[in-house]
Amino acid sequence: MSTSETTSRPIQSARAGSGPVAIAYPNMALVKYWGKRDESLILPVTSSLSMTLDIFPTTTRVTLRPKAAVDTVTLNGRRVPPQTRVRVERFLDLVRDMAGRAEPARVETNNTVPTGAGLASSASGFAALAAAATAAYGVELDARALSRLARRGSGSACRSIFGGFVTWHAGTGFGAAGDESCYAEPIECALDVALVVAIVDAEPKALPSRTAMRHSVATSPFYLPWATASRTDLEQVHAALAAGDLERAGQIAEHNALGMHAVLLAARPAIRYLAPRSLRVLDRIERLRADGISAYATIDAGPNVAVLCARHDAARVVVALRELDATMAIRIAHPGPGVTVTGGDQR
Repeated sequence: MSTSETTSRPIQSARAGSGPVAIAYPNMALVKYWGKRDESLILPVTSSLSMTLDIFPTTTRVTLRPKAAVDTVTLNGRRVPPQTRVRVERFLDLVRDMAGRAEPARVETNNTVPTGAGLASSASGFAALAAAATAAYGVELDARALSRLARRGSGSACRSIFGGFVTWHAGTGFGAAGDESCYAEPIECALDVALVVAIVDAEPKALPSRTAMRHSVATSPFYLPWATASRTDLEQVHAALAAGDLERAGQIAEHNALGMHAVLLAARPAIRYLAPRSLRVLDRIERLRADGISAYATIDAGPNVAVLCARHDAARVVVALRELDATMAIRIAHPGPGVTVTGGDQR
């Protein structure tokens, strides 16, 4: 077991003809995003609320290549699979349409978070890509518009544009009106908290989140009750964060996350992201609360568990989880920054 972060080859420093570099961080939702009312625009059924982390950054450089025939995309120094390249190309097409330009690009991304393991790698990935690509093509967007753009790559990426605690407004309607009203923005939080991230499995999931989301929304009898409850959860978590009430915020976040996994388990056929080690971590969190430590679980679409607690209790949570011998790595995260960009356009 290790507390060190996943390593990758760093993107080289500026060189002749190199493009802007963006750095973004993943976010962990306390009230989950699960289910779309519009697949093409990635408009969610419900609003959500998250904390941007200060660990596991994604770094992306976008360099325009006017003489190239096609875009090239690398992740941690290797060419990405065709389906990933197509997804990035479609996103770049959105930016090119905004800019009125057509040059292909070289996209170089480095992830320090396990990719596809339920730790929001796509959130930091598309937030960084949105920021770097708009800078490269000379598209000027305010933070809200950049959030809306990032959402088109991966829904939760809209939240990683901002630091700290963030609400993603589902908005209303469809088409242009739905797109305009669907964005993220930062919110106030009176708590000094940490998220202790317990990685029990760093391998990519057998079933991607997008596929699991579609299937569970279509087939799980629990989906509509969970979505209805999420609207109340959002209001109550928002109020608890503003009031500095960790116990209330943690209780709601844990119930919301476990409810989402109940939706998955009730899908037909069932989808099971939780692993035996995940359940051992959940049991340990209950024991921590019995011992007087305010600690609460949240789990995205994967087996890995994050523990919301007061900053001063984070080290005790780490010790308790290490005793299980059920984790591959444990990292302490605090509220992190929004996306940043160095370099400018290449006009």
